[in-house]
Amino acid sequence: MSGSKSSDRAGAGLPSLSPDPMALTVHNGPAPVLPTTAQRPRGRITALLVLLACAAPVLLSYFTYYVWRPGSRNNYAELIQPTRTIPADLPLRDLNDRPVSPTSLKGQWLLIAVGGAACDERCEKHLYQQRQLREMTGRERGRIDRLWLVTDDVPIREPIARAMAEGEAPARILRVPPEDLSRWLAPEFGRTLDAHLYLVDPMGEWMMRAPAELEPKRFYKDLDRLLRASAFWDRPGRAE
Repeated sequence: MSGSKSSDRAGAGLPSLSPDPMALTVHNGPAPVLPTTAQRPRGRITALLVLLACAAPVLLSYFTYYVWRPGSRNNYAELIQPTRTIPADLPLRDLNDRPVSPTSLKGQWLLIAVGGAACDERCEKHLYQQRQLREMTGRERGRIDRLWLVTDDVPIREPIARAMAEGEAPARILRVPPEDLSRWLAPEFGRTLDAHLYLVDPMGEWMMRAPAELEPKRFYKDLDRLLRASAFWDRPGRAE
């Protein structure tokens, strides 16, 4: 009888049969191992370390230039602190009156000249100095773009337009109203926007203003230090 068979199996040290037939088809697997309270913070710390490792080159380059400065170093140009991000709604237009997105300027160092399309003697001098400074950086010149921001709707003089288009890397010419541009760039007190060259980093941050009476060789030293300090993360060629 079934009762005696169960008793015999128990007496023989064998496991008793379950009366539930479904128990014959179910196999108990190992219980899931959940992260302990101690393991969760460790995972967050690991993720944070990975994030810091990715950002370290950018942070280090700016720390090197802005914070750690040997006593013998003197900046010729004026550092802008805090830096100013290019406004997302800056109304830029090309020479065909088509709108240009401000984000399209990111990805390269920018040497910016500002002025009216008539381009007086000072304007011509700045455009020449732009080109001169870029060439002075030698093999690093591929990391620098020249930009002329024209603050009126007057036609560009043909000799100026032709000169800006020459060379392996033609300068870019965009139009922008001066009142809008002043939300981003600013001259020294008592001067006008067209009195300076402006330097913008590849992230679109205006971070340096050249003196009004520019000495290119002295400004080049500042530019060269910045290019060296940012070599960890900046590469030639505008990001698409």
